[in-house]
Amino acid sequence: MTDHHPDHQELVDLALSAARAAAELVRERARGHVTVAATKSSDVDVVTEADRASEALIREHIRAARPDDGFLGEEGDDVASSSGVRWIVDPIDGTVNFLYGIPQYAVSIAAELDGEVVAGVVLDVQGRTEYVGRLADASGPESATRDGVPVEVRGPAPMAQRLVATGFSYDRRVRVLQAEAVTRLLPLVRDVRRLGSCALDLCLVADGRLDAYVEEGVNLWDHAAAGLIARIAGARTHVMRGIGGLDLMVCGPAHGFDELLSVVTEVGFSPESGE
Repeated sequence: MTDHHPDHQELVDLALSAARAAAELVRERARGHVTVAATKSSDVDVVTEADRASEALIREHIRAARPDDGFLGEEGDDVASSSGVRWIVDPIDGTVNFLYGIPQYAVSIAAELDGEVVAGVVLDVQGRTEYVGRLADASGPESATRDGVPVEVRGPAPMAQRLVATGFSYDRRVRVLQAEAVTRLLPLVRDVRRLGSCALDLCLVADGRLDAYVEEGVNLWDHAAAGLIARIAGARTHVMRGIGGLDLMVCGPAHGFDELLSVVTEVGFSPESGE
């Protein structure tokens, strides 16, 4: 049986090697003709053959090194862990961008040890940027890096000077509610961006190129790795109930986060106070 308590660095290294292999596969598929293999929650929630191939490669890569670990992935069946380690995988975060040839999508892999995410890797497939985060343990200190260089969130800024990223649900009913909330948010902030990848948006908060991210309809595989990276870089993340009844992710620098959360609820992204 696999060691129950691997070093966090060991998990980072394995996630990174798996993500690099998957990113190369996805780049190769992007050079060909990308087609929709299936739809999921709605006719605009698509999965490509490359999504499935990427996840299969990641699972095979990790299983070869750690056969007793569990998996939670967007495209494959859940696998229970007998080692204490579970891998949370998004084989292509930003599939619609991938489908349209817009170079803003990523491979995201997180390692959870005894229920806590301790290592995370997000690879920008076309930009080839590598974001890596790990919690401290005997193998080394806590760190969040972009291409090996430590990252940190942007300094304090008034709400009117904050650049906020968002995204929209595949559920058309929820989209209407989100659009109304964004309309109320726009006059209060510098501007709003919709880039199409939760994982990369969270990493942009981590390295100070966005001030906040808010989106309803996210899943654990979208944010497990990038959320860890953002928190280590000085952000807070909070998952709460959105106005449409789905999970709402709010992320921003720890300084000013309470104000951000108040604004998010006031403009109608969530019926909850956030407290």
